[in-house]
Amino acid sequence: MLLFFKRTAIAFSIIAVTIFSCSEKKSSSNTNTTSVDSSGNTITNEKEFKPSGPKPTWGENITAPMQVVMEKLASYNNPPLHTLTPQEVRTKPSPATAANDVIKEYSIQVPPMNVDTVARLIPIAGGQIPVRIYTPKTGKDSYPVIVYYHGGGWVIADLNTYNASAESLSSMVDAIVVSVAYRQGPEFKFPTAHNDSYAAYEWVIKNAASIKGDSSRVAVVGESAGGNLAAAVSMMARDKGFKMPLHQVLIYPIANYDTTSASYEKYAMAKPLDRPLMSWFFKHYLRSSTDGKNPMISLVNANLKGLPSTTIIGAEIDPLQSEGKLLDDKLKAAGVSTTYQLYNGVTHEFFGMAAILPEAKQAQNVVSKALKQAFSK
Repeated sequence: MLLFFKRTAIAFSIIAVTIFSCSEKKSSSNTNTTSVDSSGNTITNEKEFKPSGPKPTWGENITAPMQVVMEKLASYNNPPLHTLTPQEVRTKPSPATAANDVIKEYSIQVPPMNVDTVARLIPIAGGQIPVRIYTPKTGKDSYPVIVYYHGGGWVIADLNTYNASAESLSSMVDAIVVSVAYRQGPEFKFPTAHNDSYAAYEWVIKNAASIKGDSSRVAVVGESAGGNLAAAVSMMARDKGFKMPLHQVLIYPIANYDTTSASYEKYAMAKPLDRPLMSWFFKHYLRSSTDGKNPMISLVNANLKGLPSTTIIGAEIDPLQSEGKLLDDKLKAAGVSTTYQLYNGVTHEFFGMAAILPEAKQAQNVVSKALKQAFSK
C-alpha cells in the first residue's frame, strides 16, 4: 500500500519516504532513459533526466526519472516516517509533492483531464464518509463505474493525494470513478477501512443511476493499501451474495502480513516504502498481530475462489513485490483469470506519475485496456 500526507490536490500517487544515504557521492552519470517490463517490452522516456547522485544502494536498477523523483523527495529532509506519529506524517511533503516539483523543474507539459468532479457524502454504519466522483465530459447518458481506493497503509493519504490516478482512470477508460475516503487508523482500527470500502461499493451498485452510472458495469481498483481493500471488497461481495465487480485491479497491493519475503529482504530499506514503514502501518491500523492473519489483510491465505478477473501491477523496487506475485499465483490456482505485470526500475507508488515515468504511462494503459475489456463483455 501506500501513502500520504500534505492534504493538497496533487496529481500523483503517494508513499512513504526517507532520505538517501549521505555517504553516496554526487554524480550526474546516470541518465538511463529505458527499462524493460516483465513481458520483455522496452519502455523509453523521450525526456532525459539527470540524477544528481549515483544510484542508491537499495535501487541498483532504478531508472533515471524515478531516481530524480526520489532525490527530490529526499531533498525535503523528512525524518524517517516510522519515527513520527500518523498526525505528523500527514503534514509532511509527499512523493506527490516531489513529482509535482519535478514536473515544474523539467517544464513537463501535463495535458488537462477531460473530467468533472463533485464531492459527496455517502452513508455508512454510524455516519457518513466522503467520496469524490469523477465524470467524463464526453456527454453520455450512462457510464461504467470504477470504485477506487487510495493507498497510504490504511493510515495516511487522502483523496487529494491520489487525485491523479483517479482522474486518469476516468479519462482513459471513459468511466465514472468514485474515489472513497474510508476512515483510517489509528483513529479507526481494522476492520473499519475495509467495512467502509465495502459500504461504498454497495452504495455505488444501489445508486449508480443517480450519478449517471451503469450498475451492471462496475469494477474496483486500488493502490497499495487500496489494492488490499479492493480485493477485500470483492471477497465480501462474494461472501454476502451481493453483486460482484466485473473486474478488480490491484496495484502493488498489500497482500500479506509476512515481512520476511524475498522482496522485503532485498528492498528492506527501499524508498519511498521500506520495511520499518510497513510495520508502522500495521501497528497503527491493526488491533493486534492476530488481525494480520485475517484473510482480508493476508490475501494470499484467503479463499480466492469465485473472485472477478484480476489485473495486478507490480513495481520491482518494492518490499511488496513478492506478495503481489504470490497473490497472482494463488488467484490462478483458485481458477481466477489473472494478469500480472511487473515494471522494472521503478519504486512503490510509481503508478500515478505518468507525466514523468513511461512505466507509469504504460501501466495505466494496461489497466485501462483491461477495464475497457471487462466493461464491454
